[in-house]
Amino acid sequence: MEKGENTKRKVMEAAVYLFNVKGFSGTSIRAIADKAGVNVALISYYFGNKQGLLEKLMIEFLEGYTSIAENGFLQLRNASAKQCLYNVVENTLKYQQQNHHHARFVHREVTLDSTLVRELMMTYFMKEKHFLKAIIEAGVKQKEFRPVSSDIAAIQIRALVTMPFSQPQYIREVFHLTPNENFFVKKYLDHFEKWLSEFLYKESRYNNLDIVSTK
Repeated sequence: MEKGENTKRKVMEAAVYLFNVKGFSGTSIRAIADKAGVNVALISYYFGNKQGLLEKLMIEFLEGYTSIAENGFLQLRNASAKQCLYNVVENTLKYQQQNHHHARFVHREVTLDSTLVRELMMTYFMKEKHFLKAIIEAGVKQKEFRPVSSDIAAIQIRALVTMPFSQPQYIREVFHLTPNENFFVKKYLDHFEKWLSEFLYKESRYNNLDIVSTK
């Protein structure tokens, strides 16, 4: 990694940590620079200001996040809708786990009503909804899934996939799982498969899902 990119990465990691701990408004550019061990001027050079840094953090995370649903949709050419949906769920969980601080920050930030959030909703979350709906509707058409509302199914799937990272304390206290631990994805997928089996799959026999982990 080039020196400039390394500096930018340090600043972004410091910002994610401090935004999670103190909030966006409670974090100063000086605090981010101190945490990253860089000159304050470099933050202005690379990101313009704190708002520019916020936008960079949000967009970078959502680019990777949304691409997973898109890849799942593209897999419909060669795989069943059931397998495509499972791949999206598994890979989205893994992506958030690998970036759990970043995920928590972004999921919390998008609950706020701001011009940036509205723009991100139109750019990224509408795309995510489109790809999830397309997978679900393909499954219904192919009689893999029950005839459910694709809008409601997409909302429920998104909520279940993001909840562990937006509310890690709840998962830790109620389910005794820690989202950033290695075993979490496998354990949570077991719960998720059972829910999908009852809610969506045409045949609700949990032991006959015919899905393959992407590991």
